[in-house]
Amino acid sequence: MKIMSNEQLVVSYRDALKSGSEKEWIRVLKMEITKRGLKPFKK
Repeated sequence: MKIMSNEQLVVSYRDALKSGSEKEWIRVLKMEITKRGLKPFKK
Protein backbone atom coordinates (compact mmCIF):
# COMPACT_ATOMS: atom_id res chain seq x y z
CA MET A 1 0.00 0.00 0.00
CA LYS A 2 2.42 2.67 -1.14
CA ILE A 3 -0.38 4.69 -2.71
CA MET A 4 -0.64 7.05 0.28
CA SER A 5 2.12 9.27 1.59
CA ASN A 6 3.02 8.90 5.26
CA GLU A 7 1.02 12.01 6.13
CA GLN A 8 -2.07 10.79 4.29
CA LEU A 9 -1.77 7.42 5.99
CA VAL A 10 -1.68 8.96 9.46
CA VAL A 11 -4.61 11.28 8.72
CA SER A 12 -6.67 8.40 7.33
CA TYR A 13 -5.90 6.31 10.40
CA ARG A 14 -6.92 9.07 12.81
CA ASP A 15 -10.13 9.75 10.86
CA ALA A 16 -11.00 6.05 10.89
CA LEU A 17 -10.44 5.93 14.65
CA LYS A 18 -12.76 8.90 15.15
CA SER A 19 -15.55 7.30 13.14
CA GLY A 20 -14.95 3.93 14.81
CA SER A 21 -17.19 2.07 12.38
CA GLU A 22 -14.58 0.63 10.00
CA LYS A 23 -12.74 -1.92 12.14
CA GLU A 24 -11.12 -3.74 9.21
CA TRP A 25 -9.85 -0.50 7.63
CA ILE A 26 -8.41 0.61 11.00
CA ARG A 27 -6.55 -2.70 11.27
CA VAL A 28 -5.12 -2.41 7.73
CA LEU A 29 -4.00 1.18 8.26
CA LYS A 30 -2.42 0.37 11.64
CA MET A 31 -0.52 -2.56 10.11
CA GLU A 32 0.82 -0.32 7.30
CA ILE A 33 1.81 2.42 9.77
CA THR A 34 3.70 -0.10 11.87
CA LYS A 35 5.39 -1.55 8.76
CA ARG A 36 6.62 1.92 7.75
CA GLY A 37 7.93 2.61 11.25
CA LEU A 38 5.68 5.59 11.96
CA LYS A 39 4.51 6.46 15.46
CA PRO A 40 1.17 8.32 15.28
CA PHE A 41 -0.28 6.50 18.26
CA LYS A 42 -1.24 8.44 21.35
CA LYS A 43 0.04 7.15 24.66
